[in-house]
Amino acid sequence: QVQLVESGGGLVQAGGSLRLSCAVSPRTFSLSRVAWFRQAPGKEREFVGSITWSLGYTNYANSVKGRFTISRDAAHITVYLKMNSLKPEDTAFYYCAAYDATTGQYAYWGQGTQVTVSS
Repeated sequence: QVQLVESGGGLVQAGGSLRLSCAVSPRTFSLSRVAWFRQAPGKEREFVGSITWSLGYTNYANSVKGRFTISRDAAHITVYLKMNSLKPEDTAFYYCAAYDATTGQYAYWGQGTQVTVSS
């Protein structure tokens, strides 16, 4: 059973920073790509960014480009989302998801972590 566990959310003032973590298990799971999504109250879930596991290629939504950075730690099977210059509109529940190449979908999801940015 593939599990993803997010941590690191919280309350921060506008302009501040947070780093979210996404721990993936088991170690035997063949990761190809991990993404971060977010969902604000009353809004659709939106893509934040992703990283390929083997080469570390990243891709970001325009709304976070230049402010958010995704990285990975192969030794600990963990993906990070570093968020700088946070804005109130970044307030949302943040989820990480692992891509399943056999189905072509993000098939495995974490439980999410809340990020609240105060103005």
